[in-house]
Amino acid sequence: MKILIAGSEMSPLVKTGGLGDVLGSLPEALQKLGNDVRTFLPYYRTINKLKPKTQTVISEASLNMPAGKIDYQVELLLDENSSVGQFLIVNDIYFGREGIYFDPATNSEYSDNDERYAFFCRAILDCIQKLNWQPDIIHVNDWHTSLIPVYLKTNEKNNKFFESTRTVLTIHNMAYQGKFDKERFELLGLPDDLVRKAGKMESFGQTNFLKGGISFSDKIVTVSQTYAKEIQNDQGCGLEKLLKKRANDLCGIINGVDYSVWDPAKDKHIFANYQISNLSGKKVNKIDFLNEIGLSPRSEVPLIGMVTRLVEQKGIGLILQSAQKLFERDIQMVILGTGEKKLEHELSTLSVRYPDKLKTFFEFNEVLAHKIEAASDIFLMPSKFEPCGLNQMYSFKYGTVPVVHKVGGLADTVTEFDPETGEGNGFLFDKFNSGSMLAALNRASLLYQEKRSWIKLMINGMKLDLSWNKSARSYHDLFINLFNGGDK
Repeated sequence: MKILIAGSEMSPLVKTGGLGDVLGSLPEALQKLGNDVRTFLPYYRTINKLKPKTQTVISEASLNMPAGKIDYQVELLLDENSSVGQFLIVNDIYFGREGIYFDPATNSEYSDNDERYAFFCRAILDCIQKLNWQPDIIHVNDWHTSLIPVYLKTNEKNNKFFESTRTVLTIHNMAYQGKFDKERFELLGLPDDLVRKAGKMESFGQTNFLKGGISFSDKIVTVSQTYAKEIQNDQGCGLEKLLKKRANDLCGIINGVDYSVWDPAKDKHIFANYQISNLSGKKVNKIDFLNEIGLSPRSEVPLIGMVTRLVEQKGIGLILQSAQKLFERDIQMVILGTGEKKLEHELSTLSVRYPDKLKTFFEFNEVLAHKIEAASDIFLMPSKFEPCGLNQMYSFKYGTVPVVHKVGGLADTVTEFDPETGEGNGFLFDKFNSGSMLAALNRASLLYQEKRSWIKLMINGMKLDLSWNKSARSYHDLFINLFNGGDK
């Protein structure tokens, strides 16, 4: 089966969140199932700085966009570690900028993000026709590529090249929908009726890219079964009715973990490798890491780690609200992430107030993220909502016990540990408030003192297989069924 996967991020070339991790792993897993997979990504300036080896496959091409003629070229990434065809759409006007979605100089979204990603979508469709490669499935991800199914069922509806192509949209986070001023809709080159009141791309008086993708895709996937239910109710961010209408075409497939990257037995970023049969390296990582960041190693005190975007969704407010009660406990904590400047400032203030207990790092640092997973005893994810979550799954592999809010993919992967039966792999709290979070942390901290039970809990998580094998097979089966006529 020919599968085209389009997205705005793909690890390790460019990543701001879980989307990049997924698109860095899923294509390869689908390729191993016997598919012909090709990915498409904008050639951002940040990628160019990495100086990847590429081969030009289209040197001169152009699109007649409403704003005028736009030239582009296409580079094929030469990656000896991947069997997937990875294509980069090159246009310096739209993608030759310092930031991906945001202008670093102003910390605000680029005002022409609608044009940029509309162009990207149209360039993909133009490119595959020039290459004469007809995909059976086009798999689009989040709002950035949601216009592909829209274009296919409007502007390209009579194009024989695409008559057998089916589309699948994966929603990684409903909170990001690609909303723009309707005054700019004409720049997309789409029929006006799509943004008339209650149109298929109109939402609360704005153009909504994700709504277009939901309206026109043949199938819709989100990244956990619980989140698939939640977005039809209180987590739909204004699109609940539409999602309920498309409930028969909506399913949840949990993301997987790339164990070639996230495995303490062979992780090159950590101080010492370890595995279930010999956990001594876990202790080494904690001691060396605490020394590196300037905290005194204390084996009897749990180290709590967080690697997260610093936004309200991730429950940072609960940390701030409960700071006094949290840090009067005998704990140590490290937080890595970037996000809202206000939250960064407040966390920084806390680290000054509690210098022996809290260290904060406001940066994107992949090496540090691995060190935190390996060194921490507890990994805290107090997200208000969490479509899937990947760090709790990384944590399992590293013997780091997750404490999470029972939502979305966190509810689907973490089960409460029962000291009596020895079953379970973490700790959960039901209510999104600081009291419930502290209670879960307290249960974890108390068990941490019971070393035999704690090691049992660690091993429960480390034994789990959350690789892409099962998730990729679910996508594969969905694609096969759709292409063969199932619920077209």
